[in-house]
Amino acid sequence: MKRTVLKGIVASSLLAASVAAVAEPTCTDAPQSEWMSEKEMKQQIADAGYKVKEFKTTDGGCYEVYGWDDQERRVEIYFNPVNGEIVKKEVD
Repeated sequence: MKRTVLKGIVASSLLAASVAAVAEPTCTDAPQSEWMSEKEMKQQIADAGYKVKEFKTTDGGCYEVYGWDDQERRVEIYFNPVNGEIVKKEVD
């Protein structure tokens, strides 16, 4: 009985870890000293026509933005903080 419970716990943990890995990309492993500043990145995002609601740094080395595009659609975008390129984009 204990082994069955332990196997279930291990399987659940592995599934949760793999779902988290799929949900959040890895953008860079470069040190933060090589990243664009948040101010520069926010300006680049605004220049591209996005309105930012929330801006944060992820564990995967990304700048993550929640906001709206130029057509007022909600977006979630992950940017490479070194070069500002979009790594992943979801539009509602």
